[in-house]
Amino acid sequence: MKALFAFAAAALIAGYATASEAGVAGGTKTFEANRCGACHQITGPAKEKTIKDQLAKKGPELWYAGSKFKPGFLEGWLKDPKPIRPLQYNSLTKKNAGDHQRLAATEAADVAAYLMSLTSGDVGPSGIKPGGNPKGKRLFITRAACYGCHEVVSRGSVVGGVSGPSLVAASRRLNVDWVWAYLTNPAVFKPVKDMPNYVGIIEKEDMADLASYVAGLE
Repeated sequence: MKALFAFAAAALIAGYATASEAGVAGGTKTFEANRCGACHQITGPAKEKTIKDQLAKKGPELWYAGSKFKPGFLEGWLKDPKPIRPLQYNSLTKKNAGDHQRLAATEAADVAAYLMSLTSGDVGPSGIKPGGNPKGKRLFITRAACYGCHEVVSRGSVVGGVSGPSLVAASRRLNVDWVWAYLTNPAVFKPVKDMPNYVGIIEKEDMADLASYVAGLE
C-alpha cells in the first residue's frame, strides 16, 4: 500500500511538473507572439546606464517577475489588466490609458507561468513578515517620503502621489522579500533610479520595517 501511495504521489508530481513546463513553454510563445518584449525587459540584470536609457524604456522590467510578484497575481491581472501606475510609464504628466492587452484565460495562465519562472538570485528569504508595521508607516510618510509618489489607502480613501506605481493592495501583489531586496540593493534592479536611493541613509533595521509596511498594504 505504501509503495502504491508513493508511486501515485510521484506520478502526480511528475504530471504537475509536465503541466508547469507546458505552461511556461506556451507562455513563452504567447509572450513572443505578442511582442511583449518590445516594452518589457526579460533578461537581467538591468541594462540602463543613464537617464536617457531609463526614459527610452516603455514598460517595467520583468526579468525578476517571479521574485517580485505573489503567485496568482499575474494570471488575474493579465485576464483583467487595471493600471497599477496612475501615470504612463516614465511620464510625470500623461495619465495611464489603461489599454494594456487583455489575454484569454489559458493564455493568461501560460504567460503568468512563464513570467513567474523568471527570478533573481539577488532576492532571497528576508525573514520579514508583511503587516501593519507602525514604524514602517512613519518612515513611509515622513523620513522616506514615499507618500509623495505612491498611492495608499488611508481612512477609506486613496491618497498620495501618482508619479510612482500605486501601492494600494500591494499585499496582494508584492513579495516582501523582493521589496526588501529592491530597497537594500537598488543597483541590481534600478541602477538609474527614478526614486530615491536610501542605502546609507536609512538603516537596514528601518528598511526592514519599511518593507514590512509596504508589503502589508491593503
